[in-house]
Amino acid sequence: METSLSNWLQQLQQERIIAVIRSPDWQLGRKMARAAIAGGINFIEIAWNSDRPAFLIEKLRHEFPHSFIGVGTIISSQQLARAIDAGVQFIFSPHADPQLIQEAIAAKIPVVPGALTPTEIISAWQAGATCVKVFPIQTVGGANYLKAIKAPLENIPLIPTGGVTLENTVELIEAGAIAVGLSSKLFPPALIQTEDWQAIAQRAALLKQITNN
Repeated sequence: METSLSNWLQQLQQERIIAVIRSPDWQLGRKMARAAIAGGINFIEIAWNSDRPAFLIEKLRHEFPHSFIGVGTIISSQQLARAIDAGVQFIFSPHADPQLIQEAIAAKIPVVPGALTPTEIISAWQAGATCVKVFPIQTVGGANYLKAIKAPLENIPLIPTGGVTLENTVELIEAGAIAVGLSSKLFPPALIQTEDWQAIAQRAALLKQITNN
């Protein structure tokens, strides 16, 4: 699937959910991605501090050409270059580095840097961010915090992560998030340990259902 900024944003606003995968074994990460996609989630973020992230991204791009396969936890230009070579379709980072943002823009790949305060969010946006990741959202008040900062930042698309759950996803979207990112709450450790992929797919399907209502 070809990625353009407008197409990516449009699809993200329809999908609403990003499955964040951080796995100590690439084959396990692949199974996690398969379960999320089986449940209807088509935005998959592979954390760069996973096992063999570039290899996993390449595998998922080939296996799921109609999904959006991206990367997260990018903190250096070297990591970014390797992720781009692997074929990523979007990039998340935990911080807002103007150089990384510009390198992603030059590669024509959507880039979502992390920020928390209004000053950080505006700085990331002015540096060219496609969206801004508000992280860690629950630590600072969840939907209430997002609602409080959204009014003066109305034109900046925000994606909260960090403590997002099945229970607070709708609250965050109603507070102004264009999408949310989930990791452990979508992939509970107990279900990963038992490899209950059907249960994880059902959690993904439930997330899709509640965000589409």
